[in-house]
Amino acid sequence: MAPYCVLAARLRYALNSGIRRYHVAPVHCQRAKVAMSHFEPNDHINYEKLEKNINIVRKRLDRPLTLSEKIVYGHLDDPAKQEIERGKTYLRLRPDRVAMQDATAQMAMLQFISSGLPKVAVPSTIHCDHLIEAQSGGENDLRRAKDINKEVYNFLATAGAKYGVGFWKPGSGIIHQIILENYSYPGVMLIGTDSHTPNGGGLGGICIGVGGADAVDVMAGIPWELKCPKVIGVKLTGKLSGWSSPKDVILKVAGILTVKGGTGAIIEYHGPGVDSISCTGMATICNMGAEIGATTSIFPYNERMKKYLGKTGRADIAALADEFKQHLVPDSGCHYDQVIEINLSELKPHINGPFTPDLAHPVSDIGAVAEKEGWPVDIRVGLIGSCTNSSYEDMGRSAAVAKQALAHGLKCKSKFTITPGSEQIRATIERDGYAKILRDVGGLVLANACGPCIGQWDRKDIKKGEKNTIVTSYNRNFTGRNDANPETHAFVTSPEIVTALSIAGTLKFNPETDYLTGADGKKFKLEAPDADELPKMAFDPGQDTYQYPPKDGSTQRVDVSPTSQRLQLLEPFDKWDGKDLEDMLILIKVKGKCTTDHISAAGPWLKFRGHLDNISNNLLIGAINIENGKANSVRNALTQEFGPVPDTARYYKKMGVKWAVVGDENYGEGSSREHAALEPRHLGGRVIITKSFARIHETNLKKQGLLPLTFADPADYNKIHPVDKLSIVGLADFAPGKPLKCIIKHPNGSQETIMLNHTFNESQIEWFQAGSALNRMKELQQKSS
Repeated sequence: MAPYCVLAARLRYALNSGIRRYHVAPVHCQRAKVAMSHFEPNDHINYEKLEKNINIVRKRLDRPLTLSEKIVYGHLDDPAKQEIERGKTYLRLRPDRVAMQDATAQMAMLQFISSGLPKVAVPSTIHCDHLIEAQSGGENDLRRAKDINKEVYNFLATAGAKYGVGFWKPGSGIIHQIILENYSYPGVMLIGTDSHTPNGGGLGGICIGVGGADAVDVMAGIPWELKCPKVIGVKLTGKLSGWSSPKDVILKVAGILTVKGGTGAIIEYHGPGVDSISCTGMATICNMGAEIGATTSIFPYNERMKKYLGKTGRADIAALADEFKQHLVPDSGCHYDQVIEINLSELKPHINGPFTPDLAHPVSDIGAVAEKEGWPVDIRVGLIGSCTNSSYEDMGRSAAVAKQALAHGLKCKSKFTITPGSEQIRATIERDGYAKILRDVGGLVLANACGPCIGQWDRKDIKKGEKNTIVTSYNRNFTGRNDANPETHAFVTSPEIVTALSIAGTLKFNPETDYLTGADGKKFKLEAPDADELPKMAFDPGQDTYQYPPKDGSTQRVDVSPTSQRLQLLEPFDKWDGKDLEDMLILIKVKGKCTTDHISAAGPWLKFRGHLDNISNNLLIGAINIENGKANSVRNALTQEFGPVPDTARYYKKMGVKWAVVGDENYGEGSSREHAALEPRHLGGRVIITKSFARIHETNLKKQGLLPLTFADPADYNKIHPVDKLSIVGLADFAPGKPLKCIIKHPNGSQETIMLNHTFNESQIEWFQAGSALNRMKELQQKSS
């Protein structure tokens, strides 16, 4: 029930539009409790605590606060004493909830099981979206996935039931779309084991992608640590129109900030242009903020969010948010560390790529650029959907383009696929005719899952090594990400531009100015698409795909077979021996970009996400070895033979030899997958030294007891050669802010010393000393008991 003061406001509104009018006196009333979601009626939104914490911090800092600061500081464990300095101090936070996708949930739940705790401390959910391979169409692909992944789905379902975690079955949809539809709300702090968790910022929440070990902390009821983010403001003016879409905002921002420009910062959108963007459009922008390294992204609460909440059955949340709106928007006069201004009225449709999501081009230029660079201009496949662009509005705008082509007797020249974001979206676009239009133009509707976006694509139209171009409405386009073919040139753009380009079949087509030729031989121009942001009728929920956890799951069995090739219970990592790390071999010195896809490939490897030893066979197989310019080929320093990276690491481990990795800029950008940290630790790695790290990966390495270190002088990267030996000295005095020394021993017997920086705080140093954050958690539990 809504509180009386909200009911009074509604009553006043209703009566003002009717015959009789009454005066409703203002009252001081007790605010009623509103559930965070329909699925957890006993867990309530606590805006009062948020308000109390904000007031404490505002009084301490004595300045206006950004929206990001309000929500982050509003979730502080100790707002009165917490040291707060943007970009420097570590905050101890109390998130409201946790969400996990099935590929990362396996390791997260295995770690939670290892903790020995009986039940999660905050509302948590598992979403089955990553293990469904796109092959022949939605129904067949889903049926096949349920059969192939039966063991994993059973593990996740029973583990969820035992430990109090809600379970979204395969076919329910992509985690971020489901969160937007059911769990995100203005002012929430949600952490998710997927890098695109910031999607929830489209509903005014602070939603942050993390590794599974971070999720375990929150599920265990332990304060979660985050370096106090800087805040980059993006001021939007003007209004979106024509072919320009919300996707073009983030494509433009990615071009400005690059893949590492948002590292350590929250991107906060504000300004009068915000109101011209739908709620799901704001989610698209926040979602792809992961590609610029941002901690998360967020929009202020407004009428577009209120409208979306109402349409998704959460008008009570919107009413409560209205009461607390002053805490869900930035203060006037607040300070941003950097400000970017974009006039939406002047923003042109963009397409980014290939091979990196920050290589931005106006659509009008891409054909000429492609010809100049030697990129294939013929489009083999166009793909719409994904967690970034699979809303009702996205599907509607694509269908509006397709409908025009059909009216002139045209179908797509390129292959064309459609991925609905959720079962609710799938059912609604089927009911409202969008799905039929997209099929009629030549499209294949895939399962409600991640599919080709994450490499789950059984692609048959090309051979590996064949140079070709695809266009997608996805978020990432790293080498080989979608189809494991390093010669696929993937470009990222909006769903409507993908649809138009797929109809034309070429990058040289600009829908704003160019003409198509209809079946009757007459030329015509596509009109800019127009579609409803939300369905006129209620959403069709489709099939019921949610499994509630029982009130008491203590008797539930969770079986992991010791002979399973998909699941493996975890053994604790070894504790630090108290000594310096001396004479480490260099497993690989990486040249250039090294994402988590390079460190722990997805695609066919996803099936081993619950089996640490098996998945470790993909360790760094995509990274380029500076010694020979090849992937998955490194020199074994003990045998002098070249071989695969994982095999060499296993040999060193067998021989009891510790090893290190040397990397370049923004090492570990991309996905939140903690396997990229677990695998080197499992195979005997101890240190990763780079010019710089991506935020999530650096934290994941610390959580698993590794040492992520950066060159005090980036030029020192050139002083280390793959045949050298490295020693990290000074670990007995390891302390926050104190650099460590690295002694480089060259094969000719000479030595040189360089300095290495780190971002460890005291508790993170304890993780290293204990062997991992999970080991440290167990130590603290034993002490307290």
